[in-house]
Parts: sequence; C-alpha cells; structure tokens
Amino acid sequence: MKPSKLREMTVEELRQKENELRKELLHLRIQKATGDIQNPNRLRQVKRDIARVLTIITEKQKVS
Repeated sequence: MKPSKLREMTVEELRQKENELRKELLHLRIQKATGDIQNPNRLRQVKRDIARVLTIITEKQKVS
C-alpha cells in the first residue's frame, strides 16, 4: 500500500486498516504453519504495511 494513500485517511480509518492487516497476518501465519501458504512473500508485505500504517498514525497524532 502506498504511503500517499494512507496519509489521505483519517486516524480511525488507519486503525481499521491496521486491524484488517493484523487479521490477514494471523491467517497467513496459520497457513504457513500448516504448510498451506501460497504466497510466502505476502507475509513480509503485510508486516511492512502494518509498520507503515503505525508510522502514519504516529505522524498524525504528533501534528494534532
């Protein structure tokens, strides 16, 4: 996910996005544990997206 799109979102929307990404990460970890994962690179991508969302939430909180 592009940071520019994330910066357009409100803090509430960002928190919802974070929750969605965390659920996806949980499902990917379960798939990895069972050996059923189809795209292992997606794990890394989701972790980075969570970090981006958290960084932008922090930026927005410092401004307000």
